[in-house]
Amino acid sequence: MAEEDEVVSKTFRALVENADRKFARVRDFPSYGRAHGQHYFQKVFKAYMRLWKYQQEHRTELVKAGLNRWEIGEIAGRIGQLYFGQYMRTSEARFLLEAYIFYEAILKRKYFEGCKVRDLGVRFKELRFYARFLLVSLILNRTEMVKVIVEKLRALVDDCKANFRETNFKEWKLLVQEIVRFMNVDTTFTITSARPFRYCAMFDRHPSSVPYVARFHAKKVLKFRDAILMSYHRNEVKFAELTLDAYRMLQCLEWEPSGSFYQKHPAEPKENGVAVDYSGASGLIDMNLAAEMTDPSLPPNPRKAILYRPSVTHLIAAMATICEELPPESIMLVYLSASGKPGHITASPVENSGRSRRTTKSKLASHNSLELNKSTPESHINGKKGSCDFYEDYLWLGPQSNGGSSNLYPGDIIPFTRRPLFLIIDSDSSHAFKVLHGAERGEKAALLLSPLRPMFKDPSSADIIQNGSQFTFFLTSPLQAFCQMVGFSLSDSDVEVFTSAENILSTAFSKWEVILCKSPSLDLVWAQVLSDPFLRRLIVRFIFCRAVLSAFCPPEGSDQYLPVCLPQLPNSLSPKSDVVQSSVGHLADHLKVADCFHFDGM
Repeated sequence: MAEEDEVVSKTFRALVENADRKFARVRDFPSYGRAHGQHYFQKVFKAYMRLWKYQQEHRTELVKAGLNRWEIGEIAGRIGQLYFGQYMRTSEARFLLEAYIFYEAILKRKYFEGCKVRDLGVRFKELRFYARFLLVSLILNRTEMVKVIVEKLRALVDDCKANFRETNFKEWKLLVQEIVRFMNVDTTFTITSARPFRYCAMFDRHPSSVPYVARFHAKKVLKFRDAILMSYHRNEVKFAELTLDAYRMLQCLEWEPSGSFYQKHPAEPKENGVAVDYSGASGLIDMNLAAEMTDPSLPPNPRKAILYRPSVTHLIAAMATICEELPPESIMLVYLSASGKPGHITASPVENSGRSRRTTKSKLASHNSLELNKSTPESHINGKKGSCDFYEDYLWLGPQSNGGSSNLYPGDIIPFTRRPLFLIIDSDSSHAFKVLHGAERGEKAALLLSPLRPMFKDPSSADIIQNGSQFTFFLTSPLQAFCQMVGFSLSDSDVEVFTSAENILSTAFSKWEVILCKSPSLDLVWAQVLSDPFLRRLIVRFIFCRAVLSAFCPPEGSDQYLPVCLPQLPNSLSPKSDVVQSSVGHLADHLKVADCFHFDGM
């Protein structure tokens, strides 16, 4: 019998090593591209299915041979990690939920907590488990679970510091600080009645405009299939490798599942000996990849590649890969949020106090250069763009100033205009990208460019390091961005006030969608994407953002405080149009902040 147990143990260890080797190959695959890793993913998943089934069938023998509970937790954690990785590559919601189910089962079965092992390696495995579960729960908007995990992670870090004094846990302390800071800024945690960032049919599909959108036919209709999301600011709010702005855009470009989607919770096992089945055979941990767990009424989410602090060459490589694999009659969305020249960085007070005079002089010189560029926004010669226009201002992607290798110029984007492109630039150098309009190499690009500066009633809110980008906030959560701008506290307001404000916005957006559908002057660039719910919502929210900022900012120097769209949207939806001004005025009156705005002719 002992010999048989030894064979079982050796077989199990061999299966573990085989699965781990395959896992290491899949883990390093890039998160973008349609073909990358699919074959290997299936192979590694089969390896873990074989491993999981084997430990189920031989649990008794393995426990006798010294199998620890944390080892089962580690296998389940790897499977959850595989699911999450596949979600990041495909944006399929079922993979995200599968990851959550595995991680929640690990937590509820206390695979790591009960081991009482003074093994630093096991403690690090537990720390990594909590960090990964936090990220999954955050993206799924499981706010209560996030709060639970944060407290467990905080307690575990403190315990590790006390029991392993020779080891530095500074990075884990910073991770706890990151998630707390993220929660303080993310409105999901601060405003319980807030509507989801995701596209919700109940709130975002306006009944009165549905017939017009359904009947709308452009000469060419493009499908929104792929997106690249990148935010790169120093010291910006983030958790792990997910920045606040990228998180908001990620959520904004996904469908909000129905209630039934969220109801699938594994039952908590009883802790009374034989009645507890930790093998997963009861279905609490379901490894059926083909299980249909998504809302069947919803289309698939667009694929999204989220790039964390990429180099310029990495970003261009990702864009090239996605552009090359873009299906026919499809459009790629590229969202880039980054600072302009290094001197434009908005620094925290701590950073300012430690800067040298030389750095300050450099910042002032850069600021003066920016002002000069604003006075001559387009250096055209005889009405034509010169080559220098494409390589003058830029987005700065780098930890420090190291020459042109960290600069993303407007000219770098031109090769990708051979395919349909929906480009969102959120930067203090965004207007430099206006030169792309008319310089495309095949398809006219749709451009949404942020203001050069944010505008707030309370200037302290303008720090992108603390609160994220105002322009991105308007595109992803317009009412909350509006309230933040005027200093209206949603967290303390009556729920009915908040709901009524959302209804005012919904009515306005519905009217504007109808106007877009009926407008004879709507440029084909916008017409060919108007049928897509995600891109249509971004367009309408841009109209709202532009109108609000136009009425809010002072007339003098207003150009730097206003966003730009190219090609131009119809004049019937300009910031000065009655239908737009009246809607913004109605919202301002409702929230009793009308004194913050100036409306022409009102």
